[in-house]
Amino acid sequence: MRKRREKGRSQSTRPPKLVKPAWVSMKPEEVEELVVSLYRKGYPPSMIGIILRDTYGIPSVRAVTGKKLVRILRERGLAPEIPEDLANLIRRAARVRRHLEEHPKDYHSKRGLQLIESKIHRLVKYYKRIGVLPPDWEYKPERVSIFT
Repeated sequence: MRKRREKGRSQSTRPPKLVKPAWVSMKPEEVEELVVSLYRKGYPPSMIGIILRDTYGIPSVRAVTGKKLVRILRERGLAPEIPEDLANLIRRAARVRRHLEEHPKDYHSKRGLQLIESKIHRLVKYYKRIGVLPPDWEYKPERVSIFT
């Protein structure tokens, strides 16, 4: 029995050209206002994209407005202080740390925490290099309560 076989490729793919589809009737300004209002309701950028796709029929914010979703938020002064992928990893590490407080002998989770934190450190190094995070920002597991 072969457990590690390759997975199927049935998911949808993005079109090769980034053009506004004919069925999208909203103007770029309307889409930008919609993005801002959804962010103010508390949705993260990835969820905003899913809502726009499923509810409003907008397959790509960038195809309609010419700007990425986070860039729209940054122009309005609403962008999150740390990127969403890094915040999710920090939240995940906090959950594993809480689990390890109750179950200190769970060696598999300890290894998982090491892997998660190494991903965090790699992402922080990348975001510092491209200027998204300030050079003196560092990940400290003690102050993780901000993200939980």
